[in-house]
Amino acid sequence: MNITKLDQVVELVKSRPAKRLVAAYANDAHTIEAVNNAVDMGIVKATLVGDKATIENVCKELNIDTAKFNIIQESDANKAAAKACELINNGEGDILMKGLLSTDKYMHAILDKEKGLCPPKVTLAHIAVIENPQYHKLLIVSDCAILPLPDLKQKQTLLKYVTKTAKTIGVEKPKVAMVCATEQMLAGLPACVDAAIIAKMADRGVFPDCLVDGPLSIDLALDAETVAIKKLASPVAGDADCLVFPNLESANVFYKCCTKFDHAEIGAMLMGAKAPCVLSSRGDTAKTKLYSIAIAAIMAK
Repeated sequence: MNITKLDQVVELVKSRPAKRLVAAYANDAHTIEAVNNAVDMGIVKATLVGDKATIENVCKELNIDTAKFNIIQESDANKAAAKACELINNGEGDILMKGLLSTDKYMHAILDKEKGLCPPKVTLAHIAVIENPQYHKLLIVSDCAILPLPDLKQKQTLLKYVTKTAKTIGVEKPKVAMVCATEQMLAGLPACVDAAIIAKMADRGVFPDCLVDGPLSIDLALDAETVAIKKLASPVAGDADCLVFPNLESANVFYKCCTKFDHAEIGAMLMGAKAPCVLSSRGDTAKTKLYSIAIAAIMAK
């Protein structure tokens, strides 16, 4: 199946056995609506951890039958996040989802050394799958939210994460661009040095599941016309499936420009934890959250 749209990811995951989703502090309409849609599609079976009365009121307003969900009472956001992580750790869930709580509270629960979801020394990273109407296929992008300035080793992990995501949604040999300000190997730019090292490692078979090139500017990574004008010979340029950015600022700006200027659709999650963790903004639409659930479900064990 040649997947170029997030709706196709939803269709793909619908054909597979339902995963068990645990939503932390699921007190808001967008979270409940998205989870309800995922339940109706057979993508997940859902547990909602939050204030039961609030959840029931939201369900009543949306005309949703609360019997579809397992509801666990916890009116405190921090405790709800901790309880959700506990359920995952106890083998009662395959996917964690953020509800109506701030990202710092959500991350605090995930990163808790005793009761969280992160194995020792793991690299936790944000992976976004972007459907931009200006591009001919889905883009898998990292890291837009977690790692401020990934080092060489962390960039290799990001490469593995985006490659795994791309392969899981049907890309046989993902093309990964190590994005920098320029395609030139400028020793004064650490991002260019890291990109060149990783590209050479790929040439020597360290990353056999993908094609890697870098440093590549963003226009060369995505625009075939620019590649032709600059006469760049590259297995990735102009047709990248995945983008690994040198820092959080550049990745985050790219992500938000896609959504605000191109009205791109997004599905996003965290990788590296014991289970995929849906990470979306409290203000994201139910549709964005549904896409994020679908991406997490397809990545879950």
